[in-house]
Amino acid sequence: MEILKSIINGTNAILWEKNVLVVMLIGMALYASYKTKFMQIRLFGEIVKTLKGEKTTGEKISSLEAFYLGTACRVGAGNIAGVVAAISIGGPGALFWMWIVALLGASTAFVESVLSVVHREKDSNGNYRGGTPWVIKNRLKKRWLGIVYAVASVICYIGVIQVMANSVTESVVGAYKLNPTIISVILALLVAITIFGKGRKDKIVTALNKIVPVMAFMYLAVVLYVLLTNITEIPMVFGKIFSAAFGINQFAGGALGGAIMQGVRRGLFSNEAGSGNGNYAAALADVDEPVKQGMVQSLSVFVDTLVICSATAFVVLLASDSRLSELNGMVLFQEALKSHIGWIGIPFTVIILFFFSFSTILGVTFYGRNALQFISENPKVNTGYQLIVVWMVYVGGVEQNYFVWSLADFGLGLMTVINIVAIAPLINESIVYLEKYEQKLKGCAKINP
Repeated sequence: MEILKSIINGTNAILWEKNVLVVMLIGMALYASYKTKFMQIRLFGEIVKTLKGEKTTGEKISSLEAFYLGTACRVGAGNIAGVVAAISIGGPGALFWMWIVALLGASTAFVESVLSVVHREKDSNGNYRGGTPWVIKNRLKKRWLGIVYAVASVICYIGVIQVMANSVTESVVGAYKLNPTIISVILALLVAITIFGKGRKDKIVTALNKIVPVMAFMYLAVVLYVLLTNITEIPMVFGKIFSAAFGINQFAGGALGGAIMQGVRRGLFSNEAGSGNGNYAAALADVDEPVKQGMVQSLSVFVDTLVICSATAFVVLLASDSRLSELNGMVLFQEALKSHIGWIGIPFTVIILFFFSFSTILGVTFYGRNALQFISENPKVNTGYQLIVVWMVYVGGVEQNYFVWSLADFGLGLMTVINIVAIAPLINESIVYLEKYEQKLKGCAKINP
């Protein structure tokens, strides 16, 4: 066991602490942006149009539902605690570099999602299944590497589930001093009821169709109120962000470097573009045009970082209470929100964190089922996995297990390395589909100017 821990911790130190993943992800994002001629900016209007909200019949998943699924996994407790940590350590300038990472990373999400749609399969029921493992198997002809990626996915998701469950119980216990065991049992039961529910369409997808819009509306409505009530302070905040981002008011280069690294790392690890996580959702959408689904996943990156993460940052940066400078993490966010909207800020934080974390638990559970389906189609395997998920929700809620959290980092790191190595040589294939799609758009413009 000690040998295993040493291997995992040693690998994590190389991938995360030495910023190997940061270099790989930024490199891939720049390469994808260059090859697609910055499609995420050129075609932003078209990207928004692809999300029409159409519904599908039976078990099939629509493009909008795939968007909700992808967004659910990207938006989690890290969009609050992680952003606050980035600002606390790297200053306001970290937010600017998060924006840059999102703009670049959207092209990576586009490329990997297009490839996932192109190389997906249909199961015996006529439903799609796919993701990075299928790209590796069907395009690169290396099923063994696809299995390694799928196993890394499951390892990562089990760790993420524990982290999210612990975030929920910590916020509730911190605010109301309740027994964490009771909160953990309730959360585990809610997860079990959802993932084992029966219906024409997967219950996780059905639940996320309701949760994601509600949680986004709740959070953004409160943030909009904060912005409107502090509208005269917004230009000053933007000034702080841009000046800190370029070190204009900094005397030491280390301060600028800290802002850049915190923003880059938080942005990359929040939107997940390059890890291949969103590919599981993209491949399931009932769409005939791979490019459209690639655009949907690009939009999910924008929503995660440019909208949700920015919302968190502005709540903190617009707070004027001098006592906040001594706080950090979730406590800092809670107190910042409390300074804006009063006592209701504390229960609101608990509620919104529950939605963020619960949706992420459901999303990665769904992804994990797809990863296991690549390894084995035996339904008992998935049933066993779902039982483990429920147990991990309970265990994670009761206590922090840092080894399991290290496993999550290890799984995500391995996924990212394999995904980038797999999709980088195939990027020209996605460009072909993009060029054909743009030709169609030009044709439509000529017919209906």
